[in-house]
Amino acid sequence: MSKLGKVLVAMSGGIDSTVTAMMLHEQGYEVVGITMKTWDYANSGGGKKETGCCSLDSINDARQVAVNMGFHHFIVDIREEFGDYVIDNFVDEYMAGRTPNPCVLCNTHIKWSALLKRADALDCEFIATGHYAIINELNGRKYVTKAKDGQKDQSYVLWGLSQECLKRSKFPLGPYTKPEVRQMAYDWGYAELSKKAESFEICFVPDNDYRGFLKRRVEGLEEKVAGGSFVNTNGEKIGTHHGYPFYTIGQRRNLGMAFGKPMYVTEIQPDTNTVVLGEVSDLLRNGMTVGGINSMKYKHLSDGLEVITQVRYNDKGTVSILKEVEQPNQIGVEFYANVRGIAPGQSAVFFEGEDVIGGGIIQGSFKN
Repeated sequence: MSKLGKVLVAMSGGIDSTVTAMMLHEQGYEVVGITMKTWDYANSGGGKKETGCCSLDSINDARQVAVNMGFHHFIVDIREEFGDYVIDNFVDEYMAGRTPNPCVLCNTHIKWSALLKRADALDCEFIATGHYAIINELNGRKYVTKAKDGQKDQSYVLWGLSQECLKRSKFPLGPYTKPEVRQMAYDWGYAELSKKAESFEICFVPDNDYRGFLKRRVEGLEEKVAGGSFVNTNGEKIGTHHGYPFYTIGQRRNLGMAFGKPMYVTEIQPDTNTVVLGEVSDLLRNGMTVGGINSMKYKHLSDGLEVITQVRYNDKGTVSILKEVEQPNQIGVEFYANVRGIAPGQSAVFFEGEDVIGGGIIQGSFKN
């Protein structure tokens, strides 16, 4: 038994999770590898060959690393848990005219829950993943800090992790850059792995066509929503669209019509199958409400706290102030500068410098 403890490492077969396992093994932890089967792409009806974390090749890659390094490896089927929650939510959100963030939902409700459950069964004190982030502690509370590599930082998608999850989690890659991680894989004798391409797609939509996925999941969807109206910000009809679920806030391309000037989706009204279009200035907002709050660095998110708020994964963030609202487990956000394209359903994450202090799901936005 290792003096450092026993750690369950989530291994997808990719470079990040593989290097995570190898690092912890080299540091002296007793490593147990686990690969979670979350989705069969063939079941979605897509035309692309199954790739990524759920493919047989990736599972075999993860197992081979465990064999080479001499630690145990398990494959766990969580397709039912994953599908019932993450995929159903993904479909329901689009059908409600919102833009979901399945990776955040999966991290918060599926992957960590599944990992902790298996860690307990295998007597593992810790769990570890290949996320690029750092865990710190203040006054007995764990919180996430941005990774060294700003291009790879994944703190945005980890805002929903509970204190229980954080206290048992390890992110060994946080202090390293991606090139450094590739070099580690190469130095350990995994030259091919060090060159392995990354996937930026949703794991259950590997062809990156969420519209096609919705059509396959919701029977008769095209017929149900076809012929909806494009209207301008005054409510005047200016065209016909293919169905509100196929559009997102801020979208400019693939509207299916030419309007003589750039037009953007500014609002989606599912009850009437209406998509509102406006100019770029119509996307600007200076406030929003956020629900499903998880406070991370502090016990509570206090009224009047100044933060940097990030409204999407690649957003640089905007200085803002938090405001109490009457609804339970919600908070108001007032931006010091207008923010473009705030989409209900996406995550809002609050930073204090490099530290995540909390986050939630965007409920709606406004412009004073």
